[in-house]
Amino acid sequence: MQIRNVALIGGAGFVGTHLASLLSERGIACMVPTRSRERAKRELLVLPTVSVVECNIHQDADLDAILAGADAVVNLVGILHESRRDAFERAHAELPARVLAACQRAGVKRFVHMSALGADLQGPSRYLRSKAEGEARVLAAGATGVDVTVFRPSVIFGRGDSFLNLFANMLRLAPFIPLGSPNARFQPVWVEDVARAFADALANPATFGQRYDLCGPTVYTLRDLIEITGRTIGCPRPIIGLGKTASYLQAFAMEFAPVKLLTRDNLRSMSVDNVCNCPWPEIFPSQPAHLEAVLPTYLQCARNRSYDEYRSRPRR
Repeated sequence: MQIRNVALIGGAGFVGTHLASLLSERGIACMVPTRSRERAKRELLVLPTVSVVECNIHQDADLDAILAGADAVVNLVGILHESRRDAFERAHAELPARVLAACQRAGVKRFVHMSALGADLQGPSRYLRSKAEGEARVLAAGATGVDVTVFRPSVIFGRGDSFLNLFANMLRLAPFIPLGSPNARFQPVWVEDVARAFADALANPATFGQRYDLCGPTVYTLRDLIEITGRTIGCPRPIIGLGKTASYLQAFAMEFAPVKLLTRDNLRSMSVDNVCNCPWPEIFPSQPAHLEAVLPTYLQCARNRSYDEYRSRPRR
C-alpha cells in the first residue's frame, strides 16, 4: 500500500502537529481541518506538504470535502473535559462513526484511530467508556472493507503538551501543591514515539485490524511526575497528597474554574492504573524514550526562563 495523501482529523492539536510534521518530512501531503485557520499553530501553517482548512468535522459535507482524494484518514480527536453533557460521546464515539461513513462514501480504505489506554465499556468514567465505544465502532468497520488500526496510548508528554507543562506552570506559581489522587499510576509516552508509530502503521498491512497499547518505559505515580517536573525546572515544591474525599472536593471545586484543570470524571479515570501490561509493540522497531531524557529539552528551568524573559523585553 502506498500512502501519498492523508486527512488528519484533529490534526491541529498536540499530537496532530507532531504527526503532520513527521509526515511532511516523509513527503506525504496532509489535509488538516480546523475551526479557525487564523488560530492554527504556526508550525502547521509553514509545513510544505500540509494544508490547513477551515471546516466543521461534524458536518458530512465538510468531511466529504476533506476526504476527497485522500488515501488514508487518521482520527486524533479527543477531549479531556466535557463542555456539555454529551460531549464525550459526540467526540469519541459519534465522530469516528461519522468519519468512517465518510470514508466509505469517498472510497478511502485506510483508517487509523487514536483511542486511550484503559478504554473500557464498563470503565469508571464517561471518558473511558466513550473511548471504548469509539474503539468498538472503529474495529467493527473492518467488516465493511476499511482497514483499521487502533492506538491506545498512556498519557502523552512532549513539546506543547498540556500535561507536564501545566504542572510546571503550577510549580512556578504555587508555594506548595495540594494534589488529588497522588498515587494514581501512569506510564507516560513521548509524543514523537506516538507520532512515529502512527506514521509507520499507515502503509503497513500487518497493522490492519490491530489494536496497540503505547507506553513509555517507566511507571510513575502522579506525585513522582510532579516531583520530577519540579526538579527539572528548578522549582521543587512541597506536595500535599489529598485523600479520596478531599480529592473529590478539589475536583468538584475545579469544575467551576474558568480553565478546568481537573474534574470528577478525570478523577474517576485516574482510579484505574494507566499503565501497559505489555512491552512496546515489536512491529515498531524504535524503543520509546525515557521521560527524564526528554523533559529538559522542552521544560525550561527557572533560571533560563527568567533570563529569556529579560532578553525579550524592549531594547534587549
